[in-house]
Amino acid sequence: MSETPTQSSAPPSSNVIVAVLAFAGIVVSLMQTLVIPIVPELPELLDAPASDTAWAVTATLLAAAVATPIAGRLGDMYGKRLMLLTSLVMLTAGSTIVALSDSLTPMIIGRLLQGLSAGVIPLGLSIMRDELPAEKLASSTALMSASLGIGAALGLPIAAFVADNFDWHMLFWASAVLGAIATVTVLLLVPESKVRSGGRFDLAGSAGLAGGLVCLLLAISKGGDWGWGSGTTLGLFAGAVVIFLAWGFLELRTSQPLVDLRTTARPQVLFTNLAALAFGFSLFAMQLIVPQLLQLPEQTGYGLGEDLLTVGLVLAPQGLIVMVAAPLSSKISQAKGPKLTLMLGALIVAAGYALNIFMMSEIWQLIFISCVIGIGIGFAYGALPMLIMGAVPVSETGSANAFNTLMRSIGTSIASAATGVILAQMTTDFAGHALPSENSFKVIMGIGCGAALVAFLLSSLLPRQRQSLATDAGAAHAPAPAQKA
Repeated sequence: MSETPTQSSAPPSSNVIVAVLAFAGIVVSLMQTLVIPIVPELPELLDAPASDTAWAVTATLLAAAVATPIAGRLGDMYGKRLMLLTSLVMLTAGSTIVALSDSLTPMIIGRLLQGLSAGVIPLGLSIMRDELPAEKLASSTALMSASLGIGAALGLPIAAFVADNFDWHMLFWASAVLGAIATVTVLLLVPESKVRSGGRFDLAGSAGLAGGLVCLLLAISKGGDWGWGSGTTLGLFAGAVVIFLAWGFLELRTSQPLVDLRTTARPQVLFTNLAALAFGFSLFAMQLIVPQLLQLPEQTGYGLGEDLLTVGLVLAPQGLIVMVAAPLSSKISQAKGPKLTLMLGALIVAAGYALNIFMMSEIWQLIFISCVIGIGIGFAYGALPMLIMGAVPVSETGSANAFNTLMRSIGTSIASAATGVILAQMTTDFAGHALPSENSFKVIMGIGCGAALVAFLLSSLLPRQRQSLATDAGAAHAPAPAQKA
């Protein structure tokens, strides 16, 4: 019956907490598309070769992959709000550094810091599990998880408009301002969770996971430039295998591992994570092929000859559709279970890609297809965290959500590499230049459809949940025995 008198004023309402956390998630996901409009111009803007300026994208990818599981585990141990604030400060600092830069080195440093903020969404999901009443948890986690798709879709038109009409530094000043607003609102309005596991941080495990991820993602993201059969690329793939095997051996023998592999091997967690990887691949392919189709010359017979701002406007409705689909996703999950929601999301995405093979010649067709896939994204991204949180202890929510987010990121990286290879290999001659052929886009659409069907198959293998997430959420509000006042 005793209450801790830590706050004299009334705590923020759950709606306020959800709004602040979702805003923070959208701000971080905007960072992914922020640099896209200026990537072709970076060599001139930074006075550096294109092979070096590409690190402005690669550095963020690597930093995000390494930071996400570490931030999740630290959040479980020492406080999720603390790590959320740390991540947002990294985003704000990185954006400010890039906004002040005119050369490559500070650009890469700033983009590294921006990548270190990638743990915001899994941390936000974990805070929701700890703090929200059970009846609000499903819809709120769906919205928070969907913020990744919302920010990515809305970021491109905003970034394209700013890049076309203002100095490119304004992109990052805007990111810094949004990051600062998110930091302040989290500081003022989001409570710190009382659910903490404590213990000792697995430094060796974090170093091993970081090393393996860097080798794997570096090989995937740069293999096209270096050559897939080159010694560097093959060496990195081999290094990733060796490091991950050693890391797994170490984690199974550590009392407080960074990632509890025994929990990860549970069927519900394992198949959800594998489905997340397949979804990451399938969903990102759309973001890669639509811009190219829209910008290729009309004279090719399949290109639409539009500018980057139009590309952004075509993709923007997808973000709004994801936002609308998220609450519908939660209603289906509450009524029928998140397994069914995830399966429906996979089928909708697969149907979108199948239609895209035959509907790619008009702008309205691409808008329609992106909206169909957006519905699938909203369903899938709403169901994934519910499946994860329904299968892991409350004390491991942060690290489990972070690992699921990491699997999605690995899927998007593989999609980027595979798409690049296909577009480079299946070309047609246009005025003396090799351009991606129409069939190359259809092949990618077919692969995207296939990846979504793989996600459906993996989802169908999920066991029935033993208990509802709502019931488990109620337990999260009980006093944590490990924490003494």
